[in-house]
Amino acid sequence: MKFNPTVPIYLQIMESIKKDVVTGSLARGERVDSVRALSEKFDVNLNTMQRACSELEREGVLFTQRGVGSFVTDDDSVIKTLKQEMCNNLVNEFIDGMRGIGLSNKEILDTVGKALQK
Repeated sequence: MKFNPTVPIYLQIMESIKKDVVTGSLARGERVDSVRALSEKFDVNLNTMQRACSELEREGVLFTQRGVGSFVTDDDSVIKTLKQEMCNNLVNEFIDGMRGIGLSNKEILDTVGKALQK
């Protein structure tokens, strides 16, 4: 994974894992690799990976069973909320970008409508 130097690495890792959960690459209830294995996979410091995993647990995306490991949530409402938040972020970034190049709301809608017809 290539990291953006302007965004904290642990946040980028969290987004990557959240995307895997939302898309099903990490299935509901699936066991997640250990923090050590994940830190090697992402090629980051163990503390950085621990922070990302702790935050994902705090948000309810992952849960830990002591002595067994960490798992992806199987709570549909958590995954649905996560998906909606990711969708909202993408739409807001897109709209901000389109407005940044001077398009009006109507021009943005026209552009999206044309793109969807392709």
